[in-house]
Amino acid sequence: MNESILGSASANPVEFLCRQCGQRLQVNKATTGLVRCPTCRSVQHPVQPTDAPPAVPVAASPVAEAVPDRSSTAAKPSWDVLPKLEIEGELFQHGTETPTRQVFSRILEQVSKIYVGQDELVLGTLVALFSGGHVLIESVPGLGKTLLVRTLGRVLGCDFGRIQFTADLMPSDITGAPIFDMKTQEFRFRPGPIFTQLLLADEINRAPAKTHAALLETMQENRVTIDGTSHEVTRPFLVMATQNPIESEGTYNLPEAQLDRFMFKLLAEYPQASEEATILQMHSRQVDINQRLAAEVSTVTSPNEILSVTESNVHVQVDDRLIDYVNQIVRLTRTWPAFHMGSSPRAGLALMQAARTLASFYGRDYAIPDDVVRIALPVLRHRVILTAEADVEGRQVDDLLVDLIRSVEVPRL
Repeated sequence: MNESILGSASANPVEFLCRQCGQRLQVNKATTGLVRCPTCRSVQHPVQPTDAPPAVPVAASPVAEAVPDRSSTAAKPSWDVLPKLEIEGELFQHGTETPTRQVFSRILEQVSKIYVGQDELVLGTLVALFSGGHVLIESVPGLGKTLLVRTLGRVLGCDFGRIQFTADLMPSDITGAPIFDMKTQEFRFRPGPIFTQLLLADEINRAPAKTHAALLETMQENRVTIDGTSHEVTRPFLVMATQNPIESEGTYNLPEAQLDRFMFKLLAEYPQASEEATILQMHSRQVDINQRLAAEVSTVTSPNEILSVTESNVHVQVDDRLIDYVNQIVRLTRTWPAFHMGSSPRAGLALMQAARTLASFYGRDYAIPDDVVRIALPVLRHRVILTAEADVEGRQVDDLLVDLIRSVEVPRL
């Protein structure tokens, strides 16, 4: 890299916009070769003035590092460290005790009696539930996903069920099918396990695409159609689908259409040392979990109250500048060099809905940029596809998304 160009860029600069990410850049007027954008790392020719010497061929061009134009108010990195989903964060501690926040606090108080840690999983699942969405969870076995569903079912007063997906699972095993009633001499519909309110679809990627399709209509339309007859699914309805990231033998990749139906993709990590010690203390006494749920956990809300809170979240105010901020982030995924495919408009809708719900949980009737950024990675990480080059280089989707979000200027509200 030619370091002299970096040092003299401000003395005799040429300003131009990066063709990939839109960053305003400066290079030395005498630069005749290629330059690299420091934000998106794309290599390109700068826009040369008419009196500049002709550009040398690409093969012979040294690659200089372009310098961001600090005099402009264009996009600048706005976050040193992105805020994450956390239950005990500063925003949660200083909120106003609104009815929605009170419901949220009661739920967390009861869940914490059985379930330890996993803030992103717990908070993300509740945000999806109160936003009318579904979640895809990626984690290794044994991190308590089934326990979370059972605990939430008890706390929320909702029915819950579990489907273990296997290679021979048929669509009718999920949705149900008509059976012949010998007593009435007629066919009647026998509902499948999908007719519940909290559904754990365990290892969903082990079933073939035909079985995946059985979930598609239900997740989107909250109904199941059998023999031309539609059967409504009781609301609230939340699908928590899990997949194992380390074992690919005998699995089927989820189609992009179904991935886009999930509001969030949540990552369940191994617990911290202190959290794991608490888990060992709480769950090593060989006490039946059904007894513990009945004795220690109380039902603090109801399906009707959940639906009421979900409807009230529509009144959370979102400033026009925050809408532009969400729009910039989503649209930038479509032109980011490391992404072969970006996010659809459904990602922007999910960001808006989740930001409203999160703000309501934090006790506010207005959303702020922190709400958007906290929920951005779960919304976007499964809606983008890496380029072949980025995949071979071992680039991580979350790291690339962090760089993308940091390149967008945060609006002042």
